[in-house]
Amino acid sequence: MKPLLMLLISTLAFTACAQKNQPGKNDISVGGSCEGCEAIYESPVAFAKLSWIDTLPDFNDSGPKMEVTGIIYQLNGQPAANIILYIYHTDQTGVYPKKGNETGWDKRHGYIRGWIKTNEKGQYKFYTLKPGAYPDRQNPEHIHPTIKEPGKKEYYIDEYLFDDDPLLTKSIRERQEQRGGTGIIKLKKINDRLFCERNIYLGRNIPGYPSN
Repeated sequence: MKPLLMLLISTLAFTACAQKNQPGKNDISVGGSCEGCEAIYESPVAFAKLSWIDTLPDFNDSGPKMEVTGIIYQLNGQPAANIILYIYHTDQTGVYPKKGNETGWDKRHGYIRGWIKTNEKGQYKFYTLKPGAYPDRQNPEHIHPTIKEPGKKEYYIDEYLFDDDPLLTKSIRERQEQRGGTGIIKLKKINDRLFCERNIYLGRNIPGYPSN
């Protein structure tokens, strides 16, 4: 009976974990279609307990260490607290790495991903390695972000792109939708670490976003 009891406890714990984060029944839809944005609900930590700072799983690996900071603002210009930001990106070889036990969107997104909730000042910060470009080098290096606001369904904003990336051509720059504001960021190297800042503006260039 003991092994059976342990299995039951494990199953209940997994179920409880999986149910921690769910979309609200009355959340309004904004931003249009967004394949994979529901991965935001796969946070291993309940949204209510998320920190405004996260360290992604690759940070202690070999590669250029990077610190990304910023403030998320409401439409009225005030800092936006309790906004969930989900990010994921490739490893140093330009692929989304897997461990072999994936069950959800990490089958596509890999394990280099993180979840953050802005503090009362709207601040967020995460530590990671600067991602590699896809092996075919047809796309610039980038980080995928998804936003979840209270009362609204999750939606994507412009990818984090790096201003000095030679793959970030003029035509790619011009195709940016400026969802949430510009995603093109400038890196500053201090000692052995890269620093950059991106502020995000909720509702900016987001289809269906309420003006009030």
